[in-house]
Parts: sequence; C-alpha cells; structure tokens
Amino acid sequence: MKYVNVAIDNNNDNTDLLYTYGSQFDQVKVGQKVLVPFAKGNRLKDAYVFEVRDSLEQEIKGLKYIDRIDSEISLTEEMMETCKWMRTRYLCRYMDGINCFIPSGAVSKRGKKRIPYQDSLGQFEPIDALTEEQIHAIHCVQPSIEKEQHELFLVHGVTGSGKTEVYIQLIKKVLEKGKNAIVLVPEISLTTQVIQRFIGRFGQENIAVLHSKLSLGERYDEWMRIRNGQVRIAIGARSAVFAPFDNIGIIIMDEEHESTYKSDMSPKYDTLEVAIKRVKAFNGVLVSGSATPSVVSNFRVQQGIYKKIELRERYNKLALPKVEIIDMRQELKNGNKSIFSQTLYQRMRECLQSGRQVILFLNRRGYSTFISCRECGYVMKCPECGISLTYHKAQNAAVCHYCGRMMPLPNHCPECNSKYIKHFGTGTEKVEEMTAELFPEYSIERLDLDSIKRKGSLDKILDNFRKEKTKILIGTQLVAKGLDFKNVGLVGIISADVMLNIPDFRAAERTFQLITQAAGRAGRGEEEGNVVIQSYNTEHYSILAASHQDYQMFYDMEILLRKHMCYPPYSDILQVIILAGSEEAAANGSLQAEMMIKKALSEKAAENVFPPQPLMLNKQKETYRYYILIKCPSGKRNEYLTAIHQVKKHVNTGKKTAFSVSVDINPYSIV
Repeated sequence: MKYVNVAIDNNNDNTDLLYTYGSQFDQVKVGQKVLVPFAKGNRLKDAYVFEVRDSLEQEIKGLKYIDRIDSEISLTEEMMETCKWMRTRYLCRYMDGINCFIPSGAVSKRGKKRIPYQDSLGQFEPIDALTEEQIHAIHCVQPSIEKEQHELFLVHGVTGSGKTEVYIQLIKKVLEKGKNAIVLVPEISLTTQVIQRFIGRFGQENIAVLHSKLSLGERYDEWMRIRNGQVRIAIGARSAVFAPFDNIGIIIMDEEHESTYKSDMSPKYDTLEVAIKRVKAFNGVLVSGSATPSVVSNFRVQQGIYKKIELRERYNKLALPKVEIIDMRQELKNGNKSIFSQTLYQRMRECLQSGRQVILFLNRRGYSTFISCRECGYVMKCPECGISLTYHKAQNAAVCHYCGRMMPLPNHCPECNSKYIKHFGTGTEKVEEMTAELFPEYSIERLDLDSIKRKGSLDKILDNFRKEKTKILIGTQLVAKGLDFKNVGLVGIISADVMLNIPDFRAAERTFQLITQAAGRAGRGEEEGNVVIQSYNTEHYSILAASHQDYQMFYDMEILLRKHMCYPPYSDILQVIILAGSEEAAANGSLQAEMMIKKALSEKAAENVFPPQPLMLNKQKETYRYYILIKCPSGKRNEYLTAIHQVKKHVNTGKKTAFSVSVDINPYSIV
C-alpha cells in the first residue's frame, strides 16, 4: 500500500491544497495523472501526484483511494517541483503550473500522426568558417556543457553577428552529451524561420515544435514525441519552456529582452525565470541572447550572475547600417505634412531603383489611431473596455484592439450631434495606402495582427518578401524582431516616438530596443544598409543611442534613472489586481485590499504600497478592475509576497467577498 498527496484539477482557490489518498497501485509515481473520488459526491476528478509515501504519520479517518492511473499522461519529478516553485513564486494554484506542462488536445481517433513541418527539408546554408568572435563564444560555454555545470550566459551580439550559428554549435555539443535542448523565440512569426534552419542542420525527425498557432491535435502529438524521447530539440514561443524533456542540457532564449516572454495570463510567469529553474535541475546551461539586452539582464552581468559574451561585428564583416535622424518638427515648418520626410522618400526611391527592398516600421496598426469630434472633443471609446477605438478602413469600422469589438463609424457626434467627427492619427493601414500612392510600381504587403489572422498568412507574407516578390514590407513590431532578409537596403522608422509616450517606466528601454532591432534588419546581405528614423523628439537619449547603435550609452543613462526612482533592477514591481462585477465593488474592494496588505506588512514596508487606481483597461468582459502597485526593494520580496498571499487567500476563499484578487509580479504593462 502506498499513500499519495495529490492536487485536484478543480478551478477553485478553496481546493488549492494537497489531498492525501491511499493507493493499491504500488507502481504509482510522482507526476502521474490519476483519477480520484472527490468531495461528498465522490465524483471522479483528475488529479496529479506530488508526493508518494510508504506510510502515514497518523491514521486518516475515511481515507479514500485512487480509482485508477492514467497511463497516457505523466510528468516528471522535476516538472512537479517546478509547479510547486511556480505556486510560491507567482502566487498561483498548483493546477495553474500543471496546466503549463500537460498537453492540449487528444489522441487522433484515426491514429494519424499530426506533425507540423514534416515535409520540410529545411534551409541549409553552408558555413565557410566561423568568425573569431563566434569561436570565442562557443569556447566560453563549452566547458560548462562538458562538465555538466549549471551556468547562465548572456550573448550580447549586434544584429547580424551570427548568434543563431553559435546556438546551433552549442546544441550539437549538448546532443553529443546525450542531453536535450529547448530553443525559445519571442514571436511565432520567428518560429518558422528558426525551424527551417534547425531542420536543415539536425533533420526534421529530431525536432518538435510547440506554439499556439498549431492545432490542438498537432500540439498533443508534438508533446508526446518529446515526452516519449523521440526528439532531441524543442523549438517554440514562451510555452515551449515547458517542453516535457527529462534531461535538459541547454535552454536558449533568443531576443531575451522581449516583453512577450512574460505571460499575461495565469500563471503570470516570467519565461526566463522558469528556464533557469528547469535547466538548473539538470546542471544544464542557459544561453540568452540579444542585440539589446534588457536593463535587468545587463545589471545581472555586473553582479556576476550572468557571464557576458560579446559579438561586436556582423558575421559578414559589413559595417552596421548608416543611420539618419529626421526631425519631423522641421519637416512641418518646411510645409511637409506627409508622414514621409523628404529624406525617407528619397532614400526609398534610391533603394528601390537599385533593386533592393524596403521595410517600413510603425508600431500602430489600423488606419487611424483614434476617432474624435472637432466640435466638442468627444473621443469614441469601447463601451466594454473604455479604451479609444481605432479606425480600420478595410472594415470601415471602429475596432477595439483589446476585446475585438467592432462598431460602425457614426455620421454625427454622439455627444453634440456635430458632423465634424473624424478619424485622426496614422496606423499601418494608412502607411500602406500612402506608400502605394507614392510607389505604385512596386509590390507592397503589410505585416501586423490584422493581416495574419488566417492560418498560413504570416508564412506567406514572409515567404513573398524572402523571394523578393514583395518590394516594400510595412509592419508593426513583427517586422522588427529577428527576421533575416539579405536584400533589405533600407529600414524606415515612421515614428520613433510612439513607444516613448506609453505610461510605463520601461518606455525608453522599449524605444531603444525597437529602433535598434528594426534598424538591424537592414544591410544583412553583401551591401551596407541605411536607416531613417523620424521623430518629434530627436534629443531623447534612447533615440540618440539607438541611432548610434550604442547600447552602453543607453544603459548608463537608463540605470541612473532606475536607481534614482527605485525601479527594477533595484526593486520588484508587484501589481495586485482587484476584480469585481461592478465598479463600486472593485473600488471598495481595492481600498479593503490595500488596508489588509498594509496591516500585514511592517510600518516601513507599508510605505511602498501605493493607493489603488483603476486600470487603463478598467472594464473587461463585464468585470471591473482596479490595481494596487507595490515597489518591493531588492532582498525584501519574501516579506511582501507572504503578506499578499495571505490577503489573496483570505479574499478568494471567503464566501461573502464581492471581489477577488490576482497578482502579477514585475508586469510588462499596466493596462
């Protein structure tokens, strides 16, 4: 007879406990999925084994027994330990962690294997020779792989420096040791490009893919291939960090600075933290890479937590793109009201006539960014979310970019009945239309969330550009991240100020990163590239540093400001979110939660708890949301998390509370 402690698959904070059951199955193991009778009705519920014991410390009256073991789905002890760690780290439930690991979908009823990219031959580009910097990078990491010694590395390599080739060589070394590898990319748009390169090197039979664009059936079968040891490498977006390998030698996190590595749904995990936790269990290495490392990561280098490896030159030895900053205030004074400066127009004309391609970057989708009445100042907002609606010309509708709600464009102002209601601002749709007017002889495509809604449309747009069927590619941040096209001669950044104006302490960092990354798409072939940055704030240090591709200049200024304001890495930002069915209940609940949190903290610690505020996205799906922001100084996290956990548990398990509480640790946006 065995005794097991299990977490019940029950979506309720009141049952977020480990329950003890007897087991007549002596082969029961930690990580197995079992069916157990639960609650008064003894309905069979799924559960997962966290602990197995040979005896009980004291007899349990009315002890229940496992009904059966699910032989199909099982996790490892390491995965269960990671789930327990996530529960403490992110204040989530046991099942929130488990759901990250277990597969979606089910076995095919027809017995057909659903393997994405199974017909792909991959892309194999023969490497004449590695650069000295690439060889040095490999030699820095290799001893840790061979000694099976856990280490953290940050590869800081300029755009086009050959980081991917370094990753491939390191994975070869890991596979030779009999261990497995996980490769993470920040965007699904990058997955296909990376997969093709890895298939070309390692063969399709050795690679599994995990990301949300796969069908449920594909995801299930890929999970099974990994769990059964049929593949050695898993590639995907952030959820691939949970790939069910049982012997991980390396996790590679490309473009480590990207905000998409932070989950915005429960559990609100940080992919980097989970990757470190998992790879450490196997004495493996973590290699994160970026041309623009996050301020926090670079700070950790200075603390000795990461070992930094620099790639200062492009692999083709070409110079970084030539960058020009254009002051749009001066353009306006000169009578140019177009979104294109004279310089950008001229550079586009020269580039296209020479047979090369152009990328235009604007981090705003839609046609116009808001709809307003010039008579009374009314701005059209989503009745669900309270956020300004964006005009989309293709649908001739006002669209909410949060909940997706569409509304017809009114002929008259709903407030004052004036006919002077109009759409203002510029999004990618408008850029596409104006570009077509100026360059009608060249093929144009747009890459944003609106243009890639159909399955396969993303790959088709990128493939057309790769094959040079498309001469001008216009897009949001999807075009700024990691794409590698050899014939791009010019990158035009329509408005560098967009990211600077968001209410976030990372605004300058995101601006620097996006401009630098977008600029890095130019000149990756045999010829030098050009970049034109348009801005109304040309003196800002993030824009100046990005124009010089000078990371150190940006970091030195930014870290001073962070220290002065006690922002990360000098603190953790804790966001306590209060949710309720009415605004009054949310507002009152936030005041109660604030009082309880302060009461649970010391008087000095309570000074870092800021008064409640409604979220910018205050209403979502009939739920009103307020938040409390807490600055937690370095080294004090446990004190604050313990207090917040007490309050969260008290509120969410109480029967009479009109509100509930969730927690986000170091959120990447507060909307």
